[in-house]
Amino acid sequence: MSNKLDHSMSLANPNTKGVSIQQKIALAIGLVGLFILALAILNTNFPNQEVFLTLSLVLITAGTILFANDIYLKKLEGIKNDGVWFKSISSRGILGWLTGVGLTAFYIVLYFKAELLGLGTNGEANTGLVALFDPLSRILSGNPASQWFVYGTLYTVAIIAFGYKFILKYRHNRYQQIRTVSVMFFQLGFAFLIPEFMARLNTSPDYNLPYYDLKSMWPLNYYLFDGWSLDGLLSSQNLGLGMLIFGVVTIFVISPILTYKFGKRWYCSWVCGCGGLAETAGDSFRQLSSKKLSAWKLERWLIHTVLVFSVVMTIAMIYTYLGSDPNKYWLTRGTFLAGAATILTLVFAVVMIFKRKELGKDARYGAIGYFVIIISFLVMHYTGTTNEVFFIKSGSLRSAYGLYIGSIFSGVIGTGFYPILGNRAWCRFGCPMAAILGFQQRLFSRFRITTNGGQCISCGNCSTYCEMGIDVRAYAQKGENIVRSSCVGCGVCSAVCPRGVLKLENDTLDGRINSNEILLGNDVDLMDFVNKK
Repeated sequence: MSNKLDHSMSLANPNTKGVSIQQKIALAIGLVGLFILALAILNTNFPNQEVFLTLSLVLITAGTILFANDIYLKKLEGIKNDGVWFKSISSRGILGWLTGVGLTAFYIVLYFKAELLGLGTNGEANTGLVALFDPLSRILSGNPASQWFVYGTLYTVAIIAFGYKFILKYRHNRYQQIRTVSVMFFQLGFAFLIPEFMARLNTSPDYNLPYYDLKSMWPLNYYLFDGWSLDGLLSSQNLGLGMLIFGVVTIFVISPILTYKFGKRWYCSWVCGCGGLAETAGDSFRQLSSKKLSAWKLERWLIHTVLVFSVVMTIAMIYTYLGSDPNKYWLTRGTFLAGAATILTLVFAVVMIFKRKELGKDARYGAIGYFVIIISFLVMHYTGTTNEVFFIKSGSLRSAYGLYIGSIFSGVIGTGFYPILGNRAWCRFGCPMAAILGFQQRLFSRFRITTNGGQCISCGNCSTYCEMGIDVRAYAQKGENIVRSSCVGCGVCSAVCPRGVLKLENDTLDGRINSNEILLGNDVDLMDFVNKK
């Protein structure tokens, strides 16, 4: 028996829990799998790549599963966040920073120096880590691996392995289990396997299909309307044309309907690959999302600025792709630009007329974004040439957007900074798709999180584990419905509530927003508050 005195008065043990024998074995198994990948990066020439690749992926997955089994199967059902703020990796400690730096370094090399991972250049064969994945890539697509195939494979393995861990942790909650299986299914099938199988069709002279993630929509897949992508789809006969039409219909028809019925959760929490990785591999870091008012203000400006930039860049790409001769192109540049401006104007007018009250002060910011886009259209029209727009080569604009938004923001910062900024930094501050879905959710979605303020004990679990930085407790204390553009409907706030205060619901639009002003705390000047009324 230990003679160490515990001077803590806490009912919950504040000391860091030790690692059991089973967990140490699981860690050892997983680290052996990672060690094989590390050896590949160092250009180790494995005699049988198929065996070592399989061994590596199996060991990583098995280690994660065994570790999760020992943590959760020995406990009663219910979410256990024991000691989350006392663990170095999940409280911005040394392990957390080391993990963040390691992930960030990997993303930087992946995006900008793939040859360091062994990617063959100038027709040379792959070496190192990329070569290790060549056998699997040839089985699926018939082509040697690229850095993106390596990334896609590891991404999918992470979602499946940590998805299993997530299911065990939330095994008492059917909603969490189903949506986790959903993101695992869409990542494995639609984002990983189907695009690789479609690459085999390109062996036929009738097909030149671009790499296409069927579940990814514009503006998340900003490359859909690029010239090379449009050329590939339009040259692939009915299949390519059907995929292009499906992509457009998804944006303007399917997405708004599903958002109306289920909120943005239908995509952000059930389908999206970025959200899938955040919910599974990033679950341990959800409590790190900042709940500060300054973070919320930055979020609103930044994500909508990215959306405006995405709209302008997409229109610019299509504009330069089209011609000016109506005898060659039935859709000319001028007609397209006028049509885009008309559609945006109609949307802006409808929102201002029918939803101005709900937007409140945000209407002013929406108007600023609208006028920035329209002015950009005018400048585009008067500066556009065959290869240039805004006096800049269209390819340079595309590269800039792909570099700063698609690579640095969504990849390097969005995923690499999980242990520092929380698991939804990209979704919260930068994803233009989340901005569009949030706009639709705020204005006309039937989804809301209802609260029963009389049952709230102000424990703060809901706010702590909200990955989008929403102060859920403030709504719960007032008995006010939560209707926020940023809410992805993950339902964890409801799952961690010990009193059943929160409930995810779809109902009529009437009474959806029930502002309930209740003074909380003793830092309010009552006379000043009354005079302002």
